[in-house]
Amino acid sequence: MVAAFDGWNDACQSATNVIRHLVSRYRSLEIGHINKDGYYDYQSARPMQCTIQGSRCILWPQTAFYDIAVSDSLHILAQLGPEPNYQWLEYCRDSLRFAEQYDVERIVTLGSMLAECPHTRPLPIDISNNGKPLDPDYEYNGPIGITHALDTMAIEQGFATTSLWVSIPRYLGSADPCPQATLTLLRELGEILGLDLPVGAIENKAKQWRSRCDVTVRNNADLEHFVSQLERDSDLHQHAKELSSAGAPMAEQLVQEAEAFLRDQD
Repeated sequence: MVAAFDGWNDACQSATNVIRHLVSRYRSLEIGHINKDGYYDYQSARPMQCTIQGSRCILWPQTAFYDIAVSDSLHILAQLGPEPNYQWLEYCRDSLRFAEQYDVERIVTLGSMLAECPHTRPLPIDISNNGKPLDPDYEYNGPIGITHALDTMAIEQGFATTSLWVSIPRYLGSADPCPQATLTLLRELGEILGLDLPVGAIENKAKQWRSRCDVTVRNNADLEHFVSQLERDSDLHQHAKELSSAGAPMAEQLVQEAEAFLRDQD
């Protein structure tokens, strides 16, 4: 099962757009909902009015589940909806009942967040399997969203889980979608599934996004300087990871390069 939620967990709609992309690219069937009254504050997740064939209709906030036929032998149960405002434990129980009903083997939660990272480098992605981060140096302490709650409860009930969180440059804001972040999540999901998931128009949209970001940065000297600092930090962090994975004998070289980097700073 792959789950993504609108709201706090979904900067620039990057996580939920993965689900929407999969639903649009594969044969998909909407198979169920969580629409119990009491999960949402309708002042923050407002119902929507629409007209269908001349009749007025109110669409209430709800979670939808889709059966996505990725291949003849693999189906994804996708969960998509607004993050609930209330009764998270009961909401997670309802979600996991769907997973049990459809014999789900692994639950993958998707999230996106704003962070201090440059758009000119691969967007960072944090991965946890069964609640344990792949990066031993990464440890998060702070507020959580419904994805963390669902992941934790799924582990307690015996499901295998993976959590994917992509970081988006904070200096660009959150008003517009970030196709680069959606592409990053989609490709990582493909790695988990062992499939080359089609990216369609997302790849071209990601290139256009990067080009617009380049123009924005070039037209602002202060921002350009800030991004160059983020680039140096990102490159140093990546180099440190490469050296640490090479083993202890490389530690002295890492220290020397870190000292040289700090001497070059203002």
